[in-house]
Amino acid sequence: MFVSVLLLSLCLLFIIFQLKPRRPKNFPPGPFTLPVLGNLLHLDNPLENLEKLRKSYGNVFSLFIGPRPTVVINGLKAMKEAIVVKAADFSGRPQDLLVNVVSQRKGVVLADYGPSWREHRRFALMTLRNFGLGKKSMEDRIHDELQYTIKILENSIGSTLSPRVMFHNTASNIICQVLFGKRYEYDDDVIKTIIWSFNELAKMANGLWALVYDSFPLCRNLPLPFRRAFKIYGSCQDIAMRLIDEHKKSRVPNEPRDFLDCYLDELDKRGDDGSSFSEERLSNYILDLRFAGTDTTSNTLLTGFLYLIHHPHVQERCQQEIDRVLQGKDRVSYEDRNDMPYVQAVTHEMQRVANTAPLSVFHSTTKDTELMGYSIPKGTMIIQNLTSVLKEEGQWKFPHEFNPENFLNEQGDFVKPEAFMPFSAGPRMCLGEGLARMELFLITVTLLRKFRFLWPEDAGEPDYTPIFGATLSPKPYNMKVQLRS
Repeated sequence: MFVSVLLLSLCLLFIIFQLKPRRPKNFPPGPFTLPVLGNLLHLDNPLENLEKLRKSYGNVFSLFIGPRPTVVINGLKAMKEAIVVKAADFSGRPQDLLVNVVSQRKGVVLADYGPSWREHRRFALMTLRNFGLGKKSMEDRIHDELQYTIKILENSIGSTLSPRVMFHNTASNIICQVLFGKRYEYDDDVIKTIIWSFNELAKMANGLWALVYDSFPLCRNLPLPFRRAFKIYGSCQDIAMRLIDEHKKSRVPNEPRDFLDCYLDELDKRGDDGSSFSEERLSNYILDLRFAGTDTTSNTLLTGFLYLIHHPHVQERCQQEIDRVLQGKDRVSYEDRNDMPYVQAVTHEMQRVANTAPLSVFHSTTKDTELMGYSIPKGTMIIQNLTSVLKEEGQWKFPHEFNPENFLNEQGDFVKPEAFMPFSAGPRMCLGEGLARMELFLITVTLLRKFRFLWPEDAGEPDYTPIFGATLSPKPYNMKVQLRS
């Protein structure tokens, strides 16, 4: 009996040992792996633990998420080699993660590297770059929405205000105007449904059940909580298809009012040419862009204004520069940024400290390749630790504090260090970065020109510790608003 139990135990140990992930030859080093789980236990606090592992194993190290080999890239040198110098090798997307499968792999952010992705990215960049659509430019759309933001702030003078919903709705309506040519009242059922749905999907994408789905393929067909993500995304697709149908009925061909019209015009031009353009892909496309264009901007504004409130000298110096440059003007123009080096430095520093996408969107290798002397097989998942670049010693004058001097030279001119990559770099760089920069500048200048922002006397000390999710966001806070004389 004892011998049988011993043999059974040895067999089980052998099987478990065989399930232990093994690093390929010349693969980057990393921590000890567990059978089946790999290094999942190292991911309970991702940002903090990745920094500890970087200190132990260097700027290129490996983890196993379940059985999946993953390489984490840190520091400017390794980041540039991977996503700029060897961009084609590192520009894939892992296609079997929950977020990819839920979105049917047909968006543009999560689409795999190939002809279809290139077609759609080129189209989006061209359309967003030349966005003087119809009678309204991109600047007009931003200023239109800002009038509603200003009303909320004017109504809050003399009391405290939580800016979270306000900034989220501002960013949401700007991207909705770009995509759909319309804004939504903040209590509109459509926009409330979309906001709620994407908040839920964002929680699930970074939660335990997404990790289970991504790490253990055998569980994917079981009736587990991650199935809810498919239902929620389906509701968003229904809304997107309704918007497409409405546009098809009301549009005038070749007279686009918005991004959606531009895509439908492109469909007309292409006809049945066998390209990847289709209405089904369009529904995923606009949902991708709507999500990417809302959370990053709103969370950057939330973080930025939290720091401005607690650095009143920075706020005051911005206002002095704004008053000088805009004297006699009704409103700010994006071109005015060239005469506002300090405000430009501040809006860029807001992006650096906000670090809204600290791990970017996961990449994968498209072929066997090398990085910093290590061998990386095709299909390896790649995580960019952008925090390690945005706070890298030697790249910034003040890497660990909020200080606009990080973007000013000795003469006080605006300069952008090479390590500034809050939305990644290379061919996979965030599509909406140009729009985000314009929004941040115009919103910050418009609000600082009219208002002074203060910390409530009874609010205690600020807590700058961010909340980790699909994007980083500051903990909820209140602020006081005063009209400037």
